[in-house]
Amino acid sequence: MPRSARFRAFLTTILTTAAVLGAAPSSSTAATTAPAAAGCDAAAAGYTTALQINLPTSASWLNTTPPYTVNNTAAIGSNFDRVGYCLELNGPQGVQWVWTAMAPFTSDARRLGLQTSTGQIFRQQVGDLEVASNVAGVTTGTGQTGYVEMWPNRYDKVASGQVPNASESTYDADDSPTTVLGHGSFQIHQIGATKPSSVPAKPVLSINRFSESTSNVLALGIGANTSGAPDWTLTDNAATYTQRKLTVYARPSLVKLTDMPQDLKLIPRDSQNGANPAVAGEVTAAGVDQVELRVTGHGETQTFTAPASAPFRFTPRIEAGLWDYTFELRATGPGIDRVVARRTGIVSGDVYVVQGQSNAQAAKYAGAANVEESRYLRSFGSATVESSLSGPDRVWHYATGDITKQPGSAGQWAIRMGRRIVDTYGVPVALFNGAHGGKPASFFQRNDTTPNDLTTNYGRLRSRLQASGVLSKVKGVFWYQGESESDNAAVHISGTTSLLADWRTEMTTAKYFVYQVRTSPCQNTTTINLREAQRKLGPSHGVTLLSTTSLSGHDGCHYAYADGYREMGDQTFAVVARELYDGPSAGVAPPNPASVTQSGNTLTVKLRSTDPLTVEAGVRADFRLVGSTVTVSSVAYEAGGSLKLTLSGTPTGATALVYQGHLKSGPAITNATGTGLLAFSLAIS
Repeated sequence: MPRSARFRAFLTTILTTAAVLGAAPSSSTAATTAPAAAGCDAAAAGYTTALQINLPTSASWLNTTPPYTVNNTAAIGSNFDRVGYCLELNGPQGVQWVWTAMAPFTSDARRLGLQTSTGQIFRQQVGDLEVASNVAGVTTGTGQTGYVEMWPNRYDKVASGQVPNASESTYDADDSPTTVLGHGSFQIHQIGATKPSSVPAKPVLSINRFSESTSNVLALGIGANTSGAPDWTLTDNAATYTQRKLTVYARPSLVKLTDMPQDLKLIPRDSQNGANPAVAGEVTAAGVDQVELRVTGHGETQTFTAPASAPFRFTPRIEAGLWDYTFELRATGPGIDRVVARRTGIVSGDVYVVQGQSNAQAAKYAGAANVEESRYLRSFGSATVESSLSGPDRVWHYATGDITKQPGSAGQWAIRMGRRIVDTYGVPVALFNGAHGGKPASFFQRNDTTPNDLTTNYGRLRSRLQASGVLSKVKGVFWYQGESESDNAAVHISGTTSLLADWRTEMTTAKYFVYQVRTSPCQNTTTINLREAQRKLGPSHGVTLLSTTSLSGHDGCHYAYADGYREMGDQTFAVVARELYDGPSAGVAPPNPASVTQSGNTLTVKLRSTDPLTVEAGVRADFRLVGSTVTVSSVAYEAGGSLKLTLSGTPTGATALVYQGHLKSGPAITNATGTGLLAFSLAIS
């Protein structure tokens, strides 16, 4: 661009900014300025240059600040309401450029550039994406949805499931940073706004490999690469360009926001089936007369206004249901009409927490549960054990069922249960899964001195609940743990008791559900002490028991989706529906014995419910007597709530009857919902 043209573009930017801000200049007005790249001139009008860098062919900027030729981030601070990027390349295809702008994903201007320091990770959806480019294949226009992947880490192809139509087998719009530092990703993508979506996921701009070694060449490009990884990973092509310029922009704010829901946020519903989320702040620029909030959803638009002369606070009413809301805040005045913030996908609904070992994680062992995913199933943050990855993730996501240790991971049975609530009661659901496989109850305990300690499992889950604003409004908590204790009932009950006590001081409104594990340890159903102790938790600890003995998709430790986690989700839903949604009660509770009495060669197991049961052939082999070699010959259900066991002889010396359930697939005793009889050990009287 000729020097005179650059000056005119620069002058236009400054004058436009001054006109918007009026007589009160922002802190960025006096900052160092730089001309916009040629193709971005018009789009960048009204923005301030935050950063600019001529990218080298190779770089090793891990834990160092890149050598920006312009750096106004200190002057800008948090005074911006929109961010823009311009990448200009000159290479084999001639001059290429792309402009993209979006709602900010950070309030700190220092975090707008290349992420080069440990813990600097942005991996999230961004709204109101605008794109302009001279590169074929880049979808131009406004009002799009974007996704950013920015970090100094290495990364792999594992998809989080947050980006519709992304691949699990190539580097693209949905990759996963690892804990190993030293490669780097600075990518912005165009994606579909909801899941599912027909919109293909594709890159807008990519700059990779800037935090590894000067012996490695940067990989960068505009749009999608057509001859390798779509996001240009490992193309090592920087040397093919004679110009590689990145300019970062920030649009000066008119309003300072102190409160506004995030995109995709679920707000716990109140007793009146809705919520009143706050939108609050104050006008910071002269020339603005008023602010206006428009809340659109459920077939209507609510409008609220406030004068610019004082701080404002709006509390619109949103209703819980299968619809979402868009919040749009505008600043207006003479010559000013700007959308200063826009949030989409906001819902009101119920919150559930899942905690425990690998059967609480409920990974995809055999069969997929992704058919259960819904735009009305949400989650927040990441369940990964690595605090350097989970700590930076403080945004809302869609809940996923098959993927673990990723943003939004909920687990297979939880996603099934949540979907049943959504479909049956028309209520959106947020699922927070904090589970970690193979760990004893002690692993899940709270650090009382520092409850949000991210080096602890409790702290990682608690910090997600607190940051999302739902900690005190959780509706239900599910605990599936005990395999790791290897039938040590005392250790398990002590840990569970402590955990329940801590939870109840923080998740004060929650109902608590405890699963009786299938095995302890895995591959062993003959042990009964821990499971009998779990069975007694109902009356002693005020929890609702859930059973696993009827799930035939059992592999000895975990479950397939069909006949396993799917049915676990259905059975859990039935109990939750009864407890929390006034759902049906008949045939819902796990069959639970109250006593065992002997008469000759017959034992009668009196049940706590009169729900009819189905006794499957062969189940007699899963009963045994303690203190006697007599065996069970047959089992039959008797109306009124009893099981009649016929023995092979008189049980002389027998002190207790044990029902241990079946290892892997096998017969069970079930109620109308298919829920199995709880394993037990009861004295014979």
